[in-house]
Amino acid sequence: MNDASTTPAVPRSESSARPAGVLSVFDAIVIMVGLVVGVGIFKTPSIVAANVASEWAFIGVWIAGGLITLVGALCYAELASAEPHAGGEYHFLSRAYGKPVAMLFGWARCTVIQTGAIAAVAFMLGDYISQILPLGAYSSAIYAALSVLFFTGVNIIGTTQSKTLQVLVTFIEIGALAAVILFGFFGSATAPVAPAPTLPVETAALGTAMIFVLLTYGGWNEAAYLTGELKDARRNIPKVLALGSFILIALYTLANLALLSILGLEGLRTSEAVAADMMRVVAGPSGETIVTLAVVVAAVSTLNATIFTGSRVFYAMAQDLPALRWVGVWDGRGKTPANGHITQGVITLALIAMGAITRDGFKAMVDYTAPVFWGFLLLVGVAVFVMRWRYPDRRPPYRVPLYPVTPILFCLTCAYMLHASVMYTGVAGLAGLAVLAAGLPILLLRKKADAPIVAAALRDDVST
Repeated sequence: MNDASTTPAVPRSESSARPAGVLSVFDAIVIMVGLVVGVGIFKTPSIVAANVASEWAFIGVWIAGGLITLVGALCYAELASAEPHAGGEYHFLSRAYGKPVAMLFGWARCTVIQTGAIAAVAFMLGDYISQILPLGAYSSAIYAALSVLFFTGVNIIGTTQSKTLQVLVTFIEIGALAAVILFGFFGSATAPVAPAPTLPVETAALGTAMIFVLLTYGGWNEAAYLTGELKDARRNIPKVLALGSFILIALYTLANLALLSILGLEGLRTSEAVAADMMRVVAGPSGETIVTLAVVVAAVSTLNATIFTGSRVFYAMAQDLPALRWVGVWDGRGKTPANGHITQGVITLALIAMGAITRDGFKAMVDYTAPVFWGFLLLVGVAVFVMRWRYPDRRPPYRVPLYPVTPILFCLTCAYMLHASVMYTGVAGLAGLAVLAAGLPILLLRKKADAPIVAAALRDDVST
């Protein structure tokens, strides 16, 4: 029989508090779109343009990125409908491969993938605010750190407050993107766009272009972390992922066509802030200021949503490691993993400090996260096959269409992107892989955590 005296006392409000179904399909789609729009659409088109050889190739990679996103979303929909959980991918990997792989992913997400993504978005926000009110050489980093502190605080206060803020800023950012699209298609240039040297075909790096296109679409997979709080998650998560993906494809394709129609490929290559530059050409300085403010709101949306979903894996991972018990407390009052938010914020601030010493903090964070992100996304794609093999009798409410072609395409894309990210990200990418390797000792903590459980089970068997 277990000795109750050996179990640490936990306040009832903490031990009984669990994720609850408070999000509707509409809420989840808004969070998903808010996660994605603003991460890169106002920053990465210039990088993509610099790595393709023609305007057709420029639009082609954006459409291809959207189709890849849709294929991945359909694969995730099967996993999420079968295994809805606040831990999202952490839970999928645990069910498919066991706790050690899940724990390593948890470490990677906490120290590289999610915190690096938050830092990247924060740097982008800092870049745009610095155009309005510069604070010196480290202006972007200062604004990035302040924004992480503020929105972490909002999310600690509670899920309802964070959700309300997300709905508001997401509609503002969609309005800003719609304005860019309309001005691009129906406006006319009032000033000439400075030409840039033509990029030779042989120097165009398609792999680099796809890294940044898929980064711009990145965030759709975060919807998996909403399933612990989504109403009727098994049936509704496929709707969220599919509808959200179609909205993103439409917005991004139209936005890039609009940017291309005004700035041209050469203008895009030299632009540091594509939306602001386009509006300056079409509507003058006032248009540039308005769209810069709108882009700030868009970055706020992405940052808030990324912080919202990121803390959920801290919560899930802590359930498997007694050493992290404090991190795994769910705040019943605010309906949020408050301690997970605090831990996530501290790590993100450390990454912002690291990025501040580079020339471009945003790009440094993208390079830092890319290899690790695509490696684990490949494992999640393979998990579709593993879960069907391990649980042949289970019939989830949704199954990915055209199986096995769909998950095979997704896995091949992830494998290609893993290779491309290792080849093109340089020192920052290697740093991310080194941090991943540094997490291997966490598996020892898992074994130590399992030992008392096994021993207790053996004692129970003997006593009975």
